[in-house]
Amino acid sequence: MLNGTEDEEKWLAEGIAGIQHNAFYMHRALDSNNLREALKYSAQMLSELRTSKLSPHKYYELYMRAFDELKRLELFFKDDSKHGVSVVDLYELVQHAGNILPRLYLLCTVGSIYIKSKEAPAKEVLKDLVEMCRGVQHPIRGLFLRSYLAQISRDKLPDIGSEYEGDADTVMDAVDFVLQNFTEMNKLWVRMQHQGPGGVREKREKERSELQDLVGKNLHVLSQIEGVDLEMYKETVLPRVLEQVVNCKDDLAQYYLMDCIIQVFPDEYHLQTLETLLGACPQLQPTVDVKTVLSRLMDRLSNYAASSADVLPEFLQVEAFSKLSNAIGKVNQQELPH
Repeated sequence: MLNGTEDEEKWLAEGIAGIQHNAFYMHRALDSNNLREALKYSAQMLSELRTSKLSPHKYYELYMRAFDELKRLELFFKDDSKHGVSVVDLYELVQHAGNILPRLYLLCTVGSIYIKSKEAPAKEVLKDLVEMCRGVQHPIRGLFLRSYLAQISRDKLPDIGSEYEGDADTVMDAVDFVLQNFTEMNKLWVRMQHQGPGGVREKREKERSELQDLVGKNLHVLSQIEGVDLEMYKETVLPRVLEQVVNCKDDLAQYYLMDCIIQVFPDEYHLQTLETLLGACPQLQPTVDVKTVLSRLMDRLSNYAASSADVLPEFLQVEAFSKLSNAIGKVNQQELPH
């Protein structure tokens, strides 16, 4: 009888062998410009990602093998002189793949080329993809699929100044897409906590912490959107992110995401939205280490205050230090034995 680790190594090796086997035939099809065969073998190759036997760490290894192959496939899809099919038709064609997971990976891959071709507005294609990915609700498979979507779309958002910029609401379209993907990924990530037998909480928490950066990357992408100015951050981005953080009622997610918000968005934004950020703290689960969250915020803001004399008036105007010390006082009070 194999133990769990040996089992997993065996399953991973089988998965990698399956990817390599189908990739070999996919390459042959690509070399002979045979679109039909390329789609058949790429779908079979991607079917290896349907496994539910691997831990996140091992699944990531399998995913990276498939990811490398998808880059080759994308180059083939891009060059319609090789297969003679327009990107619009290709987008329809890949939707006939038998199983939903391979279908959605292929759809995201072609979707990326579809946006680049500008034959449809970026926001339409992105909306389509982010909605369709709801078809995969298994936490690990869903997280990696959405991570792939985030990866292929990050340089194609309809941001201000981007070649994919749309109409007057273009920045909102970019923000909506990233927020929707973030929300769905966070739900999948939280759901992992409640899967499997109850006695393996520690193992599950370790597995979840291995995946946290997939979720957090979305916040990083949001912070890089040119069109997100202080006004939009204050009115839309922060409230919607915090709504998700508070509503997920999961201490691991809340602690990690609060820390993420503090790390990825600019100091000036934190200063101008201090009340909103601090207002979320009492709504977090009682087990969240709010003290550490606040002290990290305090560190960032103190460094910002020390960076230049010009920012001090801003601090005084928003009464930053008194707000922070009040918040810390409240946390200390909660910790006192009643």
